[in-house]
Amino acid sequence: MQSRTPASRTGRPRSAAADAAILAATRAALVELGWSKLTLGDVAVRAGVAKTTLYRRWAGKNELVVDAVAELFDELTLPDRGSLAADIEGVVLQFAAILARPEARNGLMAVVAESTRDDALRERIRASIVDRQKRLVLAGRARAQARGELPPESDAREAERTVDLIFDMVAGAVVHRTLVSAEPADEEWVHGFTRVLLSGLSAPGP
Repeated sequence: MQSRTPASRTGRPRSAAADAAILAATRAALVELGWSKLTLGDVAVRAGVAKTTLYRRWAGKNELVVDAVAELFDELTLPDRGSLAADIEGVVLQFAAILARPEARNGLMAVVAESTRDDALRERIRASIVDRQKRLVLAGRARAQARGELPPESDAREAERTVDLIFDMVAGAVVHRTLVSAEPADEEWVHGFTRVLLSGLSAPGP
């Protein structure tokens, strides 16, 4: 099953203000209605735009929810707390706080479930959420290398694989902890997780 892709259209340029209102309205609807009851019509009313405006921008509900949730993850920042361990803990605590928000929790779990039978939606999640947030791993690694906490990597392909691996370990652990196990990712858990993560990163390779 593939996502419906709207035909290319010409006309007035997209309004950033309208986009922001629509994405905010989508998150509000996720909180009040949940994913199953959310409709584009309801979002349009909340945002004060015509329903056709949504269809000019998004193929359907799933794509709209992905973008609304992705905007939340764009709020993540890499704090400079003086060490790699402290920086990781700062990011992970932010990530856990976002996942604790009902609009993020409801929206993310729904679109991930839908993406198991929709390749285009899975790719949109990858591009809009996963790939965009790898910026934090890249920045954190560069800062740690500048401090001498991590060794430089001369092999570009190996460095890219390392970024993917670190992202998968962090995101996978936090999502499982908060959304699957429904346990808190509090400071104690985050501290322990970071200790285990860095122990693995400092171990010699094969």
